Amino acid sequence: MQGMGTNIREIENRISFCNYLSVAQIFLQDNFLLNRPLSSSDIKPRLLGHWGSCPGINIAYANLKERFPNMKFILGPGHGFPALQANLFYDGVLQEYYPEATPNLHGIEYICKKFSWPYGFPSHASPVTPGVIAEGGELGYSLATAYGAALGRPDEFIAVLIGDGELETATALASLNLYRLLGSHHNGWVLPILHLNGYKISGPTIYGRDSDRELLQLFRGFGYNPILIDGTNTEEFQSALDAAMPGSFIIMRTPKGYTGPKEVDGVKVEGNCASHQVPLPLAKTSDEQLRMLEEWLKSYNFKELYDEFADQN
Repeated sequence: MQGMGTNIREIENRISFCNYLSVAQIFLQDNFLLNRPLSSSDIKPRLLGHWGSCPGINIAYANLKERFPNMKFILGPGHGFPALQANLFYDGVLQEYYPEATPNLHGIEYICKKFSWPYGFPSHASPVTPGVIAEGGELGYSLATAYGAALGRPDEFIAVLIGDGELETATALASLNLYRLLGSHHNGWVLPILHLNGYKISGPTIYGRDSDRELLQLFRGFGYNPILIDGTNTEEFQSALDAAMPGSFIIMRTPKGYTGPKEVDGVKVEGNCASHQVPLPLAKTSDEQLRMLEEWLKSYNFKELYDEFADQN
């Protein structure tokens, strides 16, 4: 049962909106609403960015934002920056610091053209991003940062998304002990969420190969009350947030590169490490990959979502 006021449709529309913007930032330099068939000239000459973690970031952020609108959010896999920037754009936060990031077509053009571009936005979360204090490529310390931010602040709620590859680092593993030290009424509530998509840059993750029982026992051993969910099921995510309390640890399974291309040139992409960076690296020069990109973008029904977004703003 979802909490009072939860709107599943709005959450899922936000996820689709931000997924589209995540893809658009990586690939597009024109034709942002697909008002005409996609052409080679619409594609950036150099494709940079990390798609694979973006859909999971968008899922976590949208679900959390619906329930905890004033949350503090710490992103471990900061290489999935297109997703974070899409959400900051959606909420109007980006415009407060970058006036050209207006909630309309001009703003979409601005963030897409400036992504991974000289004197624009970097490919990773960085201190030029509102609310970010560290470079997003340095994985490992997100949970420690979250507990530090909650220390001595009993009214704070801090959600932290940890990549499953990130959890293989010594810093992240050691940080799991912090709940035992800081879990008191003198400090804020930290809700860790493991983004279990099964793969890192070039292969599978250790935790992605663990059974459900092994995962649950691991986090119980550190003193947490783990909740294992299918992140692609919005109602299940919201039910987990209903049940969450200090000491909870959400394990969110999603396929790597979820909603992206299933297969490219005979190679599995969704649910595989091949989705980690740019799943269609030849989109500018290959007619087949350009067609796949257009189908991928159209799958989000962005025009309808954009019209609704523009009306609200």
